[in-house]
Amino acid sequence: MVVSTATQSFNRFSNIWTVARWNFSIRESVNQGYAHKALLLFREMKQNGLEPNNLTFPSVAKACSKLLNVKYCQIVHTHVVKSGFRSDLFVQTSVVDMYVKCSQLGFAYNVFARMPHRDVASWNSMILGFAQLGFVDRVVDLFHEMGIEGIRADSVTVIGLTQSALSVKDLRMMKSVHSLGIKIGLEIDVSVSNTWIAAYAKCGELGLAETVFDGIDKDLMTVVSWNSLIAGYALFEQCPKAIGFFKKMIHGGFRADLSTILSLLSSCLQPEVLFHGKLIHCHGIQVGCDSDIQVINTLISMYSKCGDIGSARYLFDNMLAKTRVSWTAMIAGYSEKGDLDEAMTLFSEMEAVGEKPDLVTVVSLLSGCGQTGALELGKWIDDYSITNGLKDNLIVCNALIDMYAKCGNIDNARELFYAIPEKSLVSWTTLIAGYALNGEFKEALDLFFQMIESRLKPNHVTFLAVLQACNHGGFLEKGWECFNLMTKVFKINPGLDHYSCMANLLGRMGRLKEAFEFIQNMPFKPDAGIWGGLLSSCKIHRNIVIAECVAYRLFELDPQTAGPYVEMANIYASAGKWDRVAEIRTMMKCNKVRKSPGKSIVQVNGKTHEFTVEDRFHPEGFLIYETLENLALHMKE
Repeated sequence: MVVSTATQSFNRFSNIWTVARWNFSIRESVNQGYAHKALLLFREMKQNGLEPNNLTFPSVAKACSKLLNVKYCQIVHTHVVKSGFRSDLFVQTSVVDMYVKCSQLGFAYNVFARMPHRDVASWNSMILGFAQLGFVDRVVDLFHEMGIEGIRADSVTVIGLTQSALSVKDLRMMKSVHSLGIKIGLEIDVSVSNTWIAAYAKCGELGLAETVFDGIDKDLMTVVSWNSLIAGYALFEQCPKAIGFFKKMIHGGFRADLSTILSLLSSCLQPEVLFHGKLIHCHGIQVGCDSDIQVINTLISMYSKCGDIGSARYLFDNMLAKTRVSWTAMIAGYSEKGDLDEAMTLFSEMEAVGEKPDLVTVVSLLSGCGQTGALELGKWIDDYSITNGLKDNLIVCNALIDMYAKCGNIDNARELFYAIPEKSLVSWTTLIAGYALNGEFKEALDLFFQMIESRLKPNHVTFLAVLQACNHGGFLEKGWECFNLMTKVFKINPGLDHYSCMANLLGRMGRLKEAFEFIQNMPFKPDAGIWGGLLSSCKIHRNIVIAECVAYRLFELDPQTAGPYVEMANIYASAGKWDRVAEIRTMMKCNKVRKSPGKSIVQVNGKTHEFTVEDRFHPEGFLIYETLENLALHMKE
């Protein structure tokens, strides 16, 4: 009897020891990225007659969440229900988290709601799940219920609430969450602070992001803290700021990583910052991430946007393994440059090597068509989108509306807009802008007010489109109405472009003094564009006094640009002040200002042809000018 009891105890101990070894193997497989192997081990364990315990199921649930396989999740959940751990807090929380990671919030909430006891980890799993999918109301409700049950929020709760506020760019909610975090003492948690920096930056509140960053204890600061702030400035294309913080980061003893290099490269999107982009490229080589596919793709995009298409193509041609992103980045580079011939050549090559273009590739080409007025090619891409099932995507439809509008085919743009079953704000804004571009100003305003009646909230881009319609249509009263609607009703702070539209509208209507005062009272420093618009209005309305004030500011802002000199010379010439015209020409010579010749782009049979003033170098030049002379004779007759 004693021997029998001892044998039973030994078998039980041996069984526990064996389960522990299986648990270790399953856990290690998951941690090393072999989720499928972990599930096979779990099945083998069951086949060997061993019963999982409360440490087995969390690892198996984690494997399912990594595979994002709902069927596997349900099978594991069934095993949990049949086991003796259906009410175990640790196991139940892992099942909730498993369903959340697979975006099955309905299943997750059903398990969560039936749990007899819930700790902060259980609540956090649900809050993070709803936050990641943008269900802000559910997040707030869960947080309130959590408080009622007496569960104290921790760092994960605050991170989930922050993500929820960020998903809808709700700055007020963001600040409330920030206050909560400070109240419960989480401002010293660097992971929470890093989340706040990223959230404020993505909401455009870079000043607040810096404030949080400056509040981190220097001993606790990590490379993630620096990356979060640099990424924020990169998002808003503030290259000098991003570079400035990068230098401070290096001087502070931190080493740049892949995320740092990607963010810095993403901030370099204008020709004037190409030199900075090259320096970052060099630094990327130094830290050893220049062979990373993400870095190469971002470099192609950076060089293209900065106007160095040759360097972009060199990188592309020397890639050992090109991805869809690589092809799309290069195609987009040529499209932005207006070289649709090369873009389409690459598009064909991309398909030939078996890399299927996606909606981003198609949208890049459509953007190039709109930019160059290549309507026939745009129609071909429209047909391609239908054939390849891409036209069902709203982003592609919006890009097609934009392309047709910019190519002057507003009827097709309108038809496509009304065919979209679920229109987004971008859809409405694109057609409003299209109407304004094609001279249908009343239709643009009607569509704008129709959008507001449908209870869709306009953003700063929508207001810019409608203000441009008012500007070009000369609708001063409607312009002020929309401007006030923007600032007082929708509480949107106007940008420089919005002020520029209103200043141009005032100038166009002959309210030059009012326009001048409006520009001076702006909360921004006026740029050359806004002063240039007023100078053109002064020319139309023959106001030399204000024109001289405006020209003086333009000469200070950009002394090398020919436009203001030419405009001012024309204003003096129209008033018969030839001595002043001579003075302007002397100024141009002293400042070594050169006027660039105008150019035109014409597309014939899918080929793009560029002409400058007095250009006689085209292969068909003789025939072209002979035809033009014949047309000129017909016009005279």
